[in-house]
Amino acid sequence: MATLSVKVVPGASRSAVVGWLGEALKVRVAAPPERGKANAAVLALLAEALDVPERAVALVAGPASPRKTIRVEGLSDAEARRRLS
Repeated sequence: MATLSVKVVPGASRSAVVGWLGEALKVRVAAPPERGKANAAVLALLAEALDVPERAVALVAGPASPRKTIRVEGLSDAEARRRLS
């Protein structure tokens, strides 16, 4: 099981995985930061980028913060980092 520290920028012009900022992964999403829309967009974007089903990606901490902790089932930390690089 991989655990990712993610820095989220909601309301961007387009959704994208930007890259690594130290130990945190920077992610931009077009969804607004209201009623969980940005969180759902982050989970969907990471599932696609990691090539895992959406149900394997879960928000563990930081639902109302730009800094989030995401858990990915079925991947090691090293494999998740390799797929995102």
